[in-house]
Amino acid sequence: MQGTAEFRQLLEDGDAGGLWRAWGRVAPHLPQPKSLEDAEITMHMARTATRSIPVSAQLYSHRWLTERGLPSQLPGDMLPKIVEAVGIAVSFKSSILAPAAAELQKSMSDAVEDCYANSETAVPFVRARMGEARDRTLKALFGRSARG
Repeated sequence: MQGTAEFRQLLEDGDAGGLWRAWGRVAPHLPQPKSLEDAEITMHMARTATRSIPVSAQLYSHRWLTERGLPSQLPGDMLPKIVEAVGIAVSFKSSILAPAAAELQKSMSDAVEDCYANSETAVPFVRARMGEARDRTLKALFGRSARG
């Protein structure tokens, strides 16, 4: 029983190294992680499936897994609690350029909406589309992009 309590605490703490060392002792009947990376992946999968750890830990592990294209075991009834958001803020030092800031923000927002409409939600992809929209709009408004 002591091993189970220790294992649950390591799982709750997100201690992949500690779990890797404890795995063979606590769960020798289960496949053993071959590396620290395997232990970390397995730890996050276990955290998404374990109802007895804090929801914040389960949601963190769900996000960690899905950001890496790995499957999550998070129960379906918990999925609506996860919300993705993209923040866009545009400002210029001169108040005269306020209409341009609004136009620039709208074009970047439209790019994000297009990404999500096409299920392209990877952060690098969305960031690149936002940058392209910004450059296109700056060129249209001022005759040049942000990169000169």
